[in-house]
Amino acid sequence: MATYSKRGYKTPKERAEKDTVEGVNIDEKDSTTAGVFTTLDETASKTEAFVAKNQNYIIGFVGAVALVTIAYLAYQKFIAEPKQLEAADEMFVAQQNFQQATDGVASDSLYKLSLNGSEGKFGFIKIAEEYSGTDAGNLANYYAGMAYLNTGKYTEAIDYLSEFKSEDIVLSGLAKGAIGDAYAENNQPDEALKNYVKAAETNKNDFTTPRFLLKAGKTALALGKKEDALKYFTDIKDNYDASPEAASVDVLIGLAQ
Repeated sequence: MATYSKRGYKTPKERAEKDTVEGVNIDEKDSTTAGVFTTLDETASKTEAFVAKNQNYIIGFVGAVALVTIAYLAYQKFIAEPKQLEAADEMFVAQQNFQQATDGVASDSLYKLSLNGSEGKFGFIKIAEEYSGTDAGNLANYYAGMAYLNTGKYTEAIDYLSEFKSEDIVLSGLAKGAIGDAYAENNQPDEALKNYVKAAETNKNDFTTPRFLLKAGKTALALGKKEDALKYFTDIKDNYDASPEAASVDVLIGLAQ
């Protein structure tokens, strides 16, 4: 007997390899994809339910963040920036007095004017107090400390210089070194040594680092700490041989050995 196959005819086994979802035939791959979408739908539904349930808290949080951002921007524009400009204007005369004092013109009296104010403008003391938190207020701490150091008021110098903070590689080192000078003048060599070392290690550079390494070495030598002194002097010789401090360092190395 002749045999033939009907077009489109599939055996029961072939039909069994397909599943039916809502009357549509899909294979195993289609079934997996459908499962993924079902999971995503469920997750989305849970998220929507969470948002619906907690929308008041979410709106409140977003609103709070927006208010903080607006308040910060307003503070910067309407308070901080004008205060910076005002402080800089106040400090101009004080800086002039300080510079003239540094140049040797009636130094003591001009340092005092730079501290206390003149010509209707604040001095560094008042600027540091009234404009705390501004760049000018911070810089006023440095100037005040240096003015006190140069007029022999070492405790006050230490107080103001300790308040000064800067990322400037020169000023930050000079401030710590000046604290060391104030302690040295105040007959506190141990504290002086600590601050000279801090100054030397702060943002190492060819200007301030050898300067304060030399002071640290001399102070350590005076304290009988020859091993420490030798370390500081050798650092100058090895790493800062082009500096003015290196000119006499060989003699000092000999004393420390």
